[in-house]
Amino acid sequence: MGGRMLKVAATALILVALDQITKFMAESWLTLASPVTVIPRLFDLHLVYNTGAAFSAFAGWAGARWLFMAVQLVAVALAFWLARGNVGKSKMAQLALGLIAGGALGNFIDRARLGKVVDFIDWHLGDLHWPVFNLADAGISVGAVLLGWLILRGRA
Repeated sequence: MGGRMLKVAATALILVALDQITKFMAESWLTLASPVTVIPRLFDLHLVYNTGAAFSAFAGWAGARWLFMAVQLVAVALAFWLARGNVGKSKMAQLALGLIAGGALGNFIDRARLGKVVDFIDWHLGDLHWPVFNLADAGISVGAVLLGWLILRGRA
C-alpha cells in the first residue's frame, strides 16, 4: 500500500513543480493584454488570472476563493484515500490520482498565494477559443478522464 501512495505523491509533486515553474515563467514573460502567438490561429500563450472555477464559473463571487481552496484540499485527500483502496491498484490509476492531486495542489497554491489562478495556455480554432488554462487544469482533466475510463473498464 505504501508504494501506491508514493507513486501518487511523486506524480503529484512532479506536476506541482512543472505547474508552478510554467506559471512563474508565464507571469515573468507575458503581459495581460498581449497574447503571444505560437501557432497562428491555433495556439497562443495568453496570461490571464481566474478568480473562478473551471471556465471562470463563479468568478467575482466573494466566497469563491475559500470554497475552491476547500474543494481542492478535499480533492487531494480523496485522491490519496482512493489510492489506498481498490481504485488505486493499477499503475495507470495511480498516475490518474496523482494528476488529480497535483493539479488540485497547483491551483490551491495559486489561490493561497494570489487569491486567483494563473492561466496561460490558449488553444483555439481561429476565433473559437477554449478557455485559457494551465498545467494543473490539464492534469485534473486528464487524470479524471483516465480514472473514469479505468473504472468503467474495471482496471482501476
